[in-house]
Parts: sequence; C-alpha cells; structure tokens
Amino acid sequence: MADSKSKRGGNDRALIALSEPYEVSYWSKKLKITPAKLKYAVKKVGHSAKKVEAYIALQKHKARDKALIALSQPYEVKYWSAKFKVTPARLKAAVKAVGHSSKNVGAYFAKAKKKKTAPKKAKAKKAKARKS
Repeated sequence: MADSKSKRGGNDRALIALSEPYEVSYWSKKLKITPAKLKYAVKKVGHSAKKVEAYIALQKHKARDKALIALSQPYEVKYWSAKFKVTPARLKAAVKAVGHSSKNVGAYFAKAKKKKTAPKKAKAKKAKARKS
C-alpha cells in the first residue's frame, strides 16, 4: 500500500506501510519486535495498526503461557515431570516453592541436584586424605 507523505491525518496513522523503511523501523520499535515479525503480523492480519498490535499482544501472551506449568492439567504434570526427570509430587512441591515458571522450576531442580552432589565430592576428598 503506497504511503502518501502529504497526508498525515488519522487514516494514515492507522495503517502500517511496509514499503516505507522508516515506518517499519517506527512500528518495530513501538511494538518491541523485529521487522521480520512485524512483516509477518501485517501479512497475517492486514495493515491496520490496531489489528497488528492486538495480534502481537496475543502472540506474546501465548508465548508466556507455554513457559508456565499448569498443575491443574494432568498432561502438563506428566510432561514436565518427564522433562525434569522427577516425580509429580516433587514437581508440585517445586512449583509451590518457586512458582509456575518453568525456568524457575528448572533452576530449582538444578540447584537441588548441585546440593546433592556437593557433599559426595567433599566426602570423597576426605576419604582420600585419610588414606594418604
């Protein structure tokens, strides 16, 4: 869609012109996305700025939901238990301790694993020192 630089009213502001590099740059910065994602969104929902903003907001919301662990869904409990190689009970305890974020739960299990292995190494060093 050609952009008339002489028209600066509401109608012109309501549309995203991908043919103009300055508009791609402006909208990418405003929506905090890459130009490629902006072009994909415009292709998906049209040139309307409101529709593109709504689409981007929905996509960000969906991405956030994928990173959360929903304990109310049995298939998610099974998936995340297998992913972290823990029992469902340990998974539920971890979620209770650090929240529903899969990143935080993963860090929690990594920290717990590190604590478990640290004393064994210390005991091995002490035993080795005694033998010497």
